[in-house]
This record gives sequence, structure tokens and C-alpha cells, in this order.
Amino acid sequence: MKLGVVGLPNVGKSTLFNAITEAGAECANYPFCTIEPNVGVVAVPDERLQVLGKMYETKKITPAVLEFVDIAGLVKGASAGEGLGNKFLSHIREVDAIVHVVRCFADENITHVDGNIDPIRDIETINLELALSDLESAKKRLEKAEKLVKTGEKSYADEAELLRKVVTTLEEGKSIRTLKLNDDEKAMLGGFFFITSKPVIYCANIGESDIGKEDNEFVEKVRAFAKAENSQFMEICAKVEEEIAALDPEERPIFIEELGLKESGLNRIIKTGYDLLGLISYLTAGEKEVRAWTIEKGTKAPQAAGKIHSEFEKGFIRAEIVTYDDLVSCGSFNKAKEQGKVRSEGKEYVFKDGDVALFRFNV
Repeated sequence: MKLGVVGLPNVGKSTLFNAITEAGAECANYPFCTIEPNVGVVAVPDERLQVLGKMYETKKITPAVLEFVDIAGLVKGASAGEGLGNKFLSHIREVDAIVHVVRCFADENITHVDGNIDPIRDIETINLELALSDLESAKKRLEKAEKLVKTGEKSYADEAELLRKVVTTLEEGKSIRTLKLNDDEKAMLGGFFFITSKPVIYCANIGESDIGKEDNEFVEKVRAFAKAENSQFMEICAKVEEEIAALDPEERPIFIEELGLKESGLNRIIKTGYDLLGLISYLTAGEKEVRAWTIEKGTKAPQAAGKIHSEFEKGFIRAEIVTYDDLVSCGSFNKAKEQGKVRSEGKEYVFKDGDVALFRFNV
């Protein structure tokens, strides 16, 4: 999974990026501090791996990972090349989902590119530039599709009809994700790589003094906007997340609890991102390695096996499955088998989050 972190300059993107990746992306109080996109690969927190690691006395624990891409602050006119916009827009097309950081705090020491705090204006500025970029691409695709319609092939007619809907939506300044589409249209749309069709987490970045407060009008505006668009919303304090990241791992839970938070922003972003993209993790465990594998919900056994190696999918025979809870309760795979907790599943089995799998294959 690759998440692109976007927003206007000086809204806290790079501060948040530093906090969640500990990658040291440069932060400064001026626009276009981020010129090339910073990429950080982070481990997906999963306490189950540590438990299984102790059970198996494993030599290696390998968590699932995701990439965060810190994309430069976009400005009005980015779709026309302002602020090196076209270059940055191309980076957004490569991500699976967007974390849109919105400034919801006042600080006279941190300059706002438009002079004052207005989260909805900021959101609309970014969304309009992304829509204008998609509009240019959609019009070109529509022109090509309409020419191919003359061949009589139905698929081209369906494509042209969908692209007309897309163009109309974009011309209204709306994101493609606001369109109500059927499953066939969604599948077709996926091949176009439009930016505004990507799912979004609107991330309201608050000040330290606002943590725990419920009367932040800026936050409520962002929450309402996200709900109206049927997008995800979360509240975060990038500065505090940076402080959490600087602590020793053992000290972090204590600090988080003292702040009145249930978990770190990183954990919440990952969980929200997984939910957005319909992802789950299954596990493999042994003395050599305990590992988490990320798959889409609905993935069947052979394709899940193929995540490990393509030969596993080609030569798939069956998968021996035990739930994580049953495995931990029994104390070992063999004991789980003795107690009838291990199931032998075939090619039609759909994997569930937390399944612990042992694959049988022939190559």
C-alpha cells in the first residue's frame, strides 16, 4: 500500500511524514520545502507477530509494510504548472490513496500561503487543482474513445459514456470519487488512474493545545466536508506525533496515554488506510520466520499463496488454516491440529484477517 501525503504548503505535511516514518524529511517555514517526493517505508504495527515470535522462538519477524510519499505543497494553479505543479501531480497518480493534511490550528509563527486559516478553502484549492489535472486527461481519453465507438465495439461505447460522466463531474469542480457508479464502471475507471478517483483520508492537523477539545470549528468543518464526500476523516496533531516518534518505543505508550489518546496517529492512519483500500493481513509462522502478508479482502487461497511466491499459486494443492486466536489458545500448531482447530482448505477458500496459513503445493 502506498499513501501520498498532500496539502498546501506549511500545513504540517512534512512534520507528519517525519513523525510516522522517522525518515527525516526536511521541514521548514517556506513553500516548496519538499521538491522531490520523500518516500518512507514503515512497518505495519501488529502485536500478533510478537506473540507468535515468542511462541515459535523464531529467528526473524517480518511485518507487513507500507510506503508514505510526502508530495510537495500544491498551490493554486498547480494543474497549469504553478509551483512546479505538474511534476508533483504525476507523483500523486502513483499512490493508492491520499492523506490530505488540512491545517486546523492558528500560529502566527507559521506562515499560511493564503494569509489566514480557512480549511474548506484549502481543501477546495487542492481538490480543484487535482480535478483540473484529471479533466485534461479525461478529455483526451474521451476524444479517443469517441473515435473508436465508430468501430461498433460495445466496450468503446461504454467507455465513452463513462468518460462523459467523468468530464461533466470534473467540469463542475467535483472529484470523480463523488460519482455513483456501478461495479462495471468502477472496474473500467480503475484503468484510467485518475487522481480524484482515489480514496482520501482528510487529516485535520490541530495544535497541541487543542488535543482533547471538542469545540474546534476548523476541525468540525473538515469532518463535515469528509462526511459529505463519503471520505474518511481523522484528527491528528502532527507536532505531538513528532514528539512521540522521538521517544524510545517503551516510553511511547505511556506518553500516548498521558495525552488521553488511545493510540498513535500512525496506527490510526494505517488502520484507516487498510479500511479504505479493503486490505487485511494473514500470517505465516515457523522457527525461521514469522511474517504478515497484506492481501485484499476476498482473496482466495491460491492468490494468497502467490503473495509468498508465484510457484505457490501455480502448484497450489491446499492451505492448512488456523485462526490466530485458536493458535495462541492451543499453544502450538500441532496442538491446534490435535484439537481439530486446523482446517484443510481448497482453492475456493477466502482468506480472513488473522488466518495463520501453511501452504501445500507441488511444483
